[in-house]
Amino acid sequence: VTHFRLQPGLTVADFGTGSGAYTLALARAVGPAGRVYAIDIQKELLARLAREAKANDLEAKLPGGSLASRIEVIRGDLEQVHGSTLADSSVDFVLIANLLFQTSAKYTLVCEAKRILKAGGKIALVDWSGSFGGIGPKPDQVLLPAEAKKIFAEAGFAFLNDFPAGDHHYGLMFGAAPAKP
Repeated sequence: VTHFRLQPGLTVADFGTGSGAYTLALARAVGPAGRVYAIDIQKELLARLAREAKANDLEAKLPGGSLASRIEVIRGDLEQVHGSTLADSSVDFVLIANLLFQTSAKYTLVCEAKRILKAGGKIALVDWSGSFGGIGPKPDQVLLPAEAKKIFAEAGFAFLNDFPAGDHHYGLMFGAAPAKP
């Protein structure tokens, strides 16, 4: 998450939040004035994440003195148009971690991220770099970086840079592609 260079107060979406490890780190990075939308289709994982967020005191003070979680869990189907349920141009940053390899609706998922991203926003993709004998996806499910870059380019994104993402993953950062003259 440190490689994302997130600033306090940003609004972030974690697509396919799963166990929520990234979500919790993102919430700490954006601070009390920030917001993280944790989106997944699995109700049980979202319920567990909500409990963990509360246990970790990841709350923000709202005007009027009330408290609200910095993390909002959303049950959404990211393989569908408007599946995140978020408004257009509503987030500064989207994280897609260990998700794109799983879906047959890769382009739709990337377009959903684009729809909710504010102008100037960025998307980080973290995905498996191989199969690794059973600890990663099946060999035919691995999404190579070149394939990922092609999907993002088709959706109107420019590749910005790569970043370290561990021994078995790669990390790619994307931003909106410049307008064509």
